[in-house]
Amino acid sequence: MADDRWSVDRRTFSLGVLVALTAACNTGSNEGRAQPVEGLWTQWRDRFVDPQGRVIDTGNNRISHSEGQSYGLILAYNASDRDTFERIANWTQATLARDDVDLHAWRYDPHQSVPVSDPNNATDGDIVIAWALALAGARWSNSDWTARARRIRAAIRQHCVVSRYDRQLLLPGMIGFAEAGQVTLNPSYFVWPALDHFAKQDGNSVWGAVIRDCEAITRAARFGPHKLPTDWITMTGKDQILPTPGKPPRFGFDAIRIALYAVLGHRTGLVTPVSDWWRSCVAQHQPIPAWIDVVTGEQAPYPVSNGGAAIAGRLLGTAPPATLDTDYFAASLQMLARL
Repeated sequence: MADDRWSVDRRTFSLGVLVALTAACNTGSNEGRAQPVEGLWTQWRDRFVDPQGRVIDTGNNRISHSEGQSYGLILAYNASDRDTFERIANWTQATLARDDVDLHAWRYDPHQSVPVSDPNNATDGDIVIAWALALAGARWSNSDWTARARRIRAAIRQHCVVSRYDRQLLLPGMIGFAEAGQVTLNPSYFVWPALDHFAKQDGNSVWGAVIRDCEAITRAARFGPHKLPTDWITMTGKDQILPTPGKPPRFGFDAIRIALYAVLGHRTGLVTPVSDWWRSCVAQHQPIPAWIDVVTGEQAPYPVSNGGAAIAGRLLGTAPPATLDTDYFAASLQMLARL
């Protein structure tokens, strides 16, 4: 949903990260292990969360997304910061919650006369919001959060999952993705630890088929010589998947989260081609590019941000960058890679 964020130039990479990744390729001893959050949560919170609980996208004209609110919630929960969690939850519900269904508008722009002008949702934001609310409701005995999480899960299942091509397809949003002859998907919206939690809460009869089909789609969405997924894919049949026409066919800023959620959801086998490609880059002492075109092989002329490097480090088995990125999205990926 938040395609406008990719107009931002995200070019931070350090030699120290490259050295650390090289060491990881040689040892592989820490693959998939979470790293301590230490003081980075306080830095992230103070840099990106305003006093009302709005998470600010500093790289995109200081707007906010349901995505960012969801990241703030799960990171606050992970840091056991109830006060910040509550502020973010309250702002999210008061500002982005829809009146007609238990989902959230995807975008808030404080510069517009109507800050929430598009009611469509972003399913990944709703998924992580529901996940975080359920976890926090259980930890802090808040029945309102628990109930709201349950309602959001039900709304996602009802409005953002469609039966097509003998599969249960998890749409990126309610509107604009399922057409008569094709369905557009974003595999980075398959947030495995959240979906697994949904299945525990609601049962495999509700979520089992969705999870299995998301896994199958992720395995099938591999393109080009390196067999990499792209940011967006289009399905025209059960096993007929191609990079979405009209969008750059890149393993880029969206698709890198496929690797992130695969690690967090204990499904690294889903992204073996990604780890293989990253290892080959590091073995050749080349920075991992921020994106690669799976059709032409063209690579970004700049490397991954600290956020991307943190995900690569988590997958390959090294410590993440020590310095928190100044950009909202890159810093958020760094923090999520530490879950």
